[in-house]
Amino acid sequence: MDATESKSQRRPFSIKLWPPSQNTRQMLVVRVTDNLTTKSIFTQKYGSLSKEEAEENAKKIEDAAFATANEHYEKEPDGDGSSAVQLYAKECSKLILEVLKRGPSSKDEKEVLVSEQVSVPHDTVFDISKGARSFIEAKEAEETLAPLKEPGNSYTKICFSNRSFGLEAARVAEPILASIKNQLKEVDLSDFIAGRSEAEAIEVMNIFSTALEGSILKSLNLSNNALGEKGVRAFGALLRSQSCLEELYLMNNGISEEAAEAVCELIPSTEKLRVLQFHNNMTGDKGALAISKVVKCSPLLEDFRCSSTRVGSEGGVALSEALDTCTHLKKLDLRDNMFGVEAGVALSKALSKYAGLTEVYLSYLNFEDEGAMAIARALKESAPSLEVLDMAGNDITAEAAPIVAACIAEKQHLTKLNLAENELKDEGTIQISKVLEEGHLQLKEVDMSINSIGRAGARVLAKVVVQKPEFKFLNIDGNFISDEGIDEVKEMFEKIPR
Repeated sequence: MDATESKSQRRPFSIKLWPPSQNTRQMLVVRVTDNLTTKSIFTQKYGSLSKEEAEENAKKIEDAAFATANEHYEKEPDGDGSSAVQLYAKECSKLILEVLKRGPSSKDEKEVLVSEQVSVPHDTVFDISKGARSFIEAKEAEETLAPLKEPGNSYTKICFSNRSFGLEAARVAEPILASIKNQLKEVDLSDFIAGRSEAEAIEVMNIFSTALEGSILKSLNLSNNALGEKGVRAFGALLRSQSCLEELYLMNNGISEEAAEAVCELIPSTEKLRVLQFHNNMTGDKGALAISKVVKCSPLLEDFRCSSTRVGSEGGVALSEALDTCTHLKKLDLRDNMFGVEAGVALSKALSKYAGLTEVYLSYLNFEDEGAMAIARALKESAPSLEVLDMAGNDITAEAAPIVAACIAEKQHLTKLNLAENELKDEGTIQISKVLEEGHLQLKEVDMSINSIGRAGARVLAKVVVQKPEFKFLNIDGNFISDEGIDEVKEMFEKIPR
């Protein structure tokens, strides 16, 4: 809240809730054990477990719940982890009940895993990504991948992220992957060649691609590998064989113009694609033209991310026009590009068709007032359930504030509003604050930092948001608020019962 605080001073309060510490995980195991052994309405109905059996099951329940929640978190790395924490608790509760319904095991059943009794990720997910980032060579690969060789295993997802495969380790993995490729639905090979020479990395990718060729995947994650065009083409055999993909992740891959064209060329069909993410690449306008062809052929797309990809006006217009066909979109993230006004106006036409949109991230796109007003007008008439509106860093002034405010007034499901690094000043801030007065009961976070706001705007904004029952965080750093104004805002927040 304090405008005099620097961003570095404020960061300690931006807490990441995921992943939990080892101590927290162990404490949860203890609590799960108690739930399986102590008297409750569930143990009275289904019976309790012995302490020994409860401890064994508690460890497996926690592991399974952690795997599910961590998978969820990795798909939303920009979040604070709160949704992963909630899923972690929910999964534990579900599995506890399933174990209790099963009842105590007989002596002959003591060695049977929880994952064989209830449907949990241990049955289907093979994940070697935990722990410190490290190289994996042939001998360790043989030991680590041994479970994939077990007859009758039911793994449908593999995650090799965070382990860098050398050539010999890849050769160990090749026949194993080939033997299970027909049962795989999800493959995560993100960050699996780190630190290898280009020649070795390309060969490793070729080996994995050939081994998995012909699998019918729903999800493929190749993020955090230095692919470039050579890397994309090294995965050519695998990509060409995929016509049922629902999720494709190519984040932080060095996707250049040529690499983007290779992606467009190699994937035979994207008609079922629901998630497409290209974050942090060097795609540029020409590459965006290739990506736009993929987007245009993905009518079921629900989650599209093309942030930090060096896309300018030409590419922004092409992507915006392609997005016009994606009427099922729920989440759109185009942050940190150089779209400009023309692309903003083009994008507004697509946004007017998104009835189901819940999250839109359009910060640092150089929209200026004209582009921002076009976006706001479009969203005002669409996306009735919008929860996140992010338009930071677009040179929006008080002149556009009435249009932006009118849009916000219609978004009663908003949980997060980010208009940081604009030029709204007191006039614009007060107009937006006024429309937040009515309703907006789910609002949790507002960022109006670096907006040339003075005491008057800060007071009105703070007075409004402190009344919201779910509100957690107001950022008004980097403004021109007097010491008296800062004290007034602090006093408002201190009076909130917590």
